Amino acid sequence: MNSILDITDNYIIIFYFLLVLGIGLYFSKGSSHSVENYFLAGRKMGWLAIGFSIFSTNISSEHLVGLATAGAKNGIVVGHFEWLAIIFILILGWFFSPIFIKNKINTLPEIIGNKFGLQVRKIYSAISIVTYVFTKIAISLLAGGILLNEIFGWNFSTSITIMLLFTGIYTIVGGLRSVMYTQILQSVILILAGVLVAVFGISAVGGVNSFLSQIPSDHLEIFKPLSDPNFPWLGIVLGAPILAGWYWWADQYIVQRILSAKDVKNAQKGTAFASALKIFPFVFLIIPGLIYLELNGSSYNGRVYSLLFTANIFPSGIKGIIISGFLAAIMSSLASAFNSIAALITFDFISHKNKNDERLLLVGQLTTILIVLTSIVFIPLLSLFDNQIYINLQRLQAYISPPILIVFIMSVFWKKSSNFAAKWTLIIGESIAVLRILADYLSAYNYFENKLILFFHSVNYLYFAVFSFIFSLAVFLLAANIKKEKIPEVSQQQVWIQNEKFEKLTN
Repeated sequence: MNSILDITDNYIIIFYFLLVLGIGLYFSKGSSHSVENYFLAGRKMGWLAIGFSIFSTNISSEHLVGLATAGAKNGIVVGHFEWLAIIFILILGWFFSPIFIKNKINTLPEIIGNKFGLQVRKIYSAISIVTYVFTKIAISLLAGGILLNEIFGWNFSTSITIMLLFTGIYTIVGGLRSVMYTQILQSVILILAGVLVAVFGISAVGGVNSFLSQIPSDHLEIFKPLSDPNFPWLGIVLGAPILAGWYWWADQYIVQRILSAKDVKNAQKGTAFASALKIFPFVFLIIPGLIYLELNGSSYNGRVYSLLFTANIFPSGIKGIIISGFLAAIMSSLASAFNSIAALITFDFISHKNKNDERLLLVGQLTTILIVLTSIVFIPLLSLFDNQIYINLQRLQAYISPPILIVFIMSVFWKKSSNFAAKWTLIIGESIAVLRILADYLSAYNYFENKLILFFHSVNYLYFAVFSFIFSLAVFLLAANIKKEKIPEVSQQQVWIQNEKFEKLTN
């Protein structure tokens, strides 16, 4: 361990690793009996585990590195994504979880496939897998490696490899059940670490009154002007809900926790608990950014958490708890990503060809191993990513989410069916997303100065999400009218707007 930590901190961190590994392996019992146990925890999870798992899956290293830094640069306005999540998590629980649980789906793309066919299901699943690689695994590893390297000087590749291997062991052996039970511990440690950062940080700047009096006035603005490059108020109002709808409703990464619930009531209680926990990120992500400003004379010149550590405001033992919280955030999100990708591959690409439970379970475990090993090989490429992590993550999600959200909404609420429309909405919508990513890259490195590329690049990412959402909806409706198809019988049973038994389902 690095000299910035004393022996007490080192023991705390080692104890954290051993405790997480022990919990993961203990709860792996029974997970190898069936593919449903492995990927859906036997559909027996209670509300407490579901709530903690949703929270821990969501909060990762890009929040610790990126959101805290964005808070230092922009103020409390960055909290909009966290506050909005509270509403969308509750909608997930009360409106969508009854549909998911009643239909006994194994993956979210399955409900898409029931409405629009196997081909669309595979396209939806493939897009999700590629998205997880870049927005979940790569970003989490990058941010985690940066954090540990800047605070302790730990070797970037070595520290990431250790986290991957520890996380991979209990994820491979125990599946979702092990992941969710370890996330209970990880959530508690993460929250405790965040509160300690806020408490000792505020103390370091002179107490609560001193802290509040020194916050720059522009950092207290809840809504920024339309000209703001990152958080224009109109973009927040119109664009941010699109990102939230995709992330909280239409993404296997989150929905898999709902699918593990023993019943609808536990799913709903779990989402209510998770939404309450979403209050904490403001405490340990945005407040530290403001503390950083006050410690550094309101001048921004680096990453928040690494500079708070170098300010030496945390006593012995507390540093170990905080670092354990960092590790918990990284490992919990990685475990969820590994298990979700393996579930998508197993159920959406393999299970319709082979129904043998033992073989499917083996495929799931081998796929998880492959994902972990691929992530290790992927480490050298992480240095190519831009360091504005949180904002760039939101940009990337704004580009890819609109067509996915449209197809999801249509699969649940639309009375008709059109495989043709769903397929081309995804293909065209995601092609435009790729073009926007290329335009950003070309403009950033001045490879081209074409006016069209520069204009395409200049549209704020939140406004882009709105335009893409409207365009994707237009593509879907146009394609559905070009090629009309008869709705499958199975689809009629899951369309919420037609389901006369929905009220009974939620009681």
